[in-house]
Amino acid sequence: MNDNTQREENTLIIDRLHESLSADKPDIARELLMQMHPSEIADVLESLPLKAREAIWCLINPKLEGDVLSELHDTVRAELLEQMQPQEVVEVTRDLDTDDVADIIQGLPEEIQDSVLRSMDEQNRQRLASVLSYPEDTAGRMMNTDVISVRADVSLDVVMRYLRLLGQIPENTDNLMVVDRENNYLGILALANVLIKDPESSVGENMTGETGIPAQTPANEVAKIFEQRDLVSAAVVDEKNILLGRITVDDVVDVIQEEADYTLRSMAGVTDEDMFTPVLWSVRRRVAWLCINLATASLAAWVVGRFQETIAQLVILAVLMPIVANMGGVAGSQTLTITIRGIALGQLSKSNTRSLLLKEIGVALLNGLVLAAVVTLIAIAGFDQPKLGLIVGLAMVLNLFTASLAGTLIPLGLKHFGIDPAVAGGMLLTTVTDAVGFFTFLGLATLLLV
Repeated sequence: MNDNTQREENTLIIDRLHESLSADKPDIARELLMQMHPSEIADVLESLPLKAREAIWCLINPKLEGDVLSELHDTVRAELLEQMQPQEVVEVTRDLDTDDVADIIQGLPEEIQDSVLRSMDEQNRQRLASVLSYPEDTAGRMMNTDVISVRADVSLDVVMRYLRLLGQIPENTDNLMVVDRENNYLGILALANVLIKDPESSVGENMTGETGIPAQTPANEVAKIFEQRDLVSAAVVDEKNILLGRITVDDVVDVIQEEADYTLRSMAGVTDEDMFTPVLWSVRRRVAWLCINLATASLAAWVVGRFQETIAQLVILAVLMPIVANMGGVAGSQTLTITIRGIALGQLSKSNTRSLLLKEIGVALLNGLVLAAVVTLIAIAGFDQPKLGLIVGLAMVLNLFTASLAGTLIPLGLKHFGIDPAVAGGMLLTTVTDAVGFFTFLGLATLLLV
C-alpha cells in the first residue's frame, strides 16, 4: 500500500469517526478504532479537534491506551494525561517498555511519577529510575533496559538453552550483548550465530567486538551512528563501560521523525503546537515570533524609506526592486539549506568551511551574472532604459553575492552561540537579503538615474 492510499484511507476513517460522533453512535466509532494500529489511532487523535479527541479517547480499548500514548506528539499526550487520574496512568503504562514509560511520565507532576514508580516491581522501578536519571534526548533516555546479555566464556549450547528457558526475547533483538562477570560490555553475538555455529564453540569465538554508545550521547548522534553502521540495535554503556541497556531502530526512527518535525515547526515558531491547539495558547506561542519578524521587516522598510525621493521620481523602481530582493532571498535559502544540512550531519567543520564559502560564492556569482543578463535584457526591451537594466543586473549580482555569504555565515554564527540555525537562520537571512537588495538597487538608481 503506497503513502497516498494510506492517507486516503486514514482520511476516510477520520470522516467516519466524525460522522459516528455527530450521530451519537459510539459503537461504530469503537469498531473503527479496533481495526487500527496504535500508531494509526495516534495519528487520528492528532488530526481531531479537542472535544472530538476526548470523545475518541474514551472509546479506545484500555489495553491499547499506553501504546497510543507512546505514539502521540508531546502536546497532545500532555492534554490527555492531564485528564487522567494517577491510577489510570499507572494502568496504561504497566506493560510498556521502560523508554516509553519514561517518555510518557517525564512531564507529569512528581506525585504522579511517584505513583507510577510505586506501582512497579523493584526491578522495573530501578530500570525506569535509571532511564529517567539521564537528560532528555540522550542515549540513556532512549534506551530500553530489557536486554539479553551472555558471557564470553560459555558455549553456544548453553546460550541456546538459556534462551529456551527465557521463553521469549525482546522485540528487534538481532544480537545478544556479551559482557564479563562485572557486566563490562565486550561486544555482540549475532543471534544467527547461535543457530548455525558449532554448539560446542564459545561465545567468545563467535562474538564481534563492538563499541557501546555512551549514555550521554545526544539523540541525533545516536541516529547518525545507526545510519552509518546500518544497525538494528546497539548497546548503551556508562562512563565505565558497564552495560546499561540497548537502543533499537524503532526508537531511532522516532528520533529522526521528531527532529524533522521540530525543524519544520521551529522555522515558523510553532514548536509547542499541534493542529488543534486552543486559540489563546497558539496566540501566546506565535505572537513573540511575529513581533521578532516585525522588527526585522521594519529594517528593510527603513532602508526603502531612505530612498523615498528616488522612488517618487522613478515609480518604475517600485516595480523592479522586489525582484532583486526576492532573488537574493531564494539564492540565500539554497545556501542556508546546504549549510544547515552540513552542520546537522556533522560534515561541516573549520577545515572545510572556507571551501564551502568559496564554492557558494562562485555559484552565486555565476547565477547572478546569468540572471542579471536576463533581467537586463527584459528591462531594456520592456522599458527602453539601458541604465535601468544595468542597475537591476548589478544589484542582483551584489545581492546574490551577499546572500551566499549570509547563507553560509549566519548558521555558523548561530551554532557558535548555541542557537539552532534552523530556528532563526531563515528570518535573519531574509532580513539581510531584503535590506541589501533594496539598498543596492535604490542606491545605484540614486547615483546613476536621479
